[in-house]
Amino acid sequence: MAHTYLAAEHNPILPIWQEMVVGLVAFGVLCYVLIKFVFPRMEATFQARVEAIEGGIKKAEQAQAEAARLLEQYRAQLAEAQTEAARIRDEARADAEGIRRDLLAKAQEERDRIIAAGRESLAAERQGIIQQLRTEVGALAVDLASRIVGESLADEARQRGTVERFLNELETSSAAGRR
Repeated sequence: MAHTYLAAEHNPILPIWQEMVVGLVAFGVLCYVLIKFVFPRMEATFQARVEAIEGGIKKAEQAQAEAARLLEQYRAQLAEAQTEAARIRDEARADAEGIRRDLLAKAQEERDRIIAAGRESLAAERQGIIQQLRTEVGALAVDLASRIVGESLADEARQRGTVERFLNELETSSAAGRR
């Protein structure tokens, strides 16, 4: 018993060889399971994660490139719209100026037409008044001459001839006086 007692006492620095064998077998099984099943899944997970990250980076780069392209397109459209707006404004100003000139020209034409119509109307009224005055002056002249001469100038043809002569003499003397 003493011997078993001694066997039970072992050196704490040196492990028991049976435990070493069981430990090595268990370690080998553990390594086999890790290498065969766990590491490939971890590698696949890591690879998927790397691909996801790289894909995300690529997508982000693509999205950034697309955003930059859209920004440039927007800026180009904005510049084009501003140019178009300036052109439309200039055309509107030119159209307004043309319309203003047309209205002024039409107004001047209307003014000239009204003035010409007024002048024609005044000339016609003047001629009518002159004709009426001639008739009245002639009648008065004949009546006055009849009273002065003492003879009747009732003959209409003679009366008209006398009136016309009298008026022509008045116009001739009036025209000579103006010169």
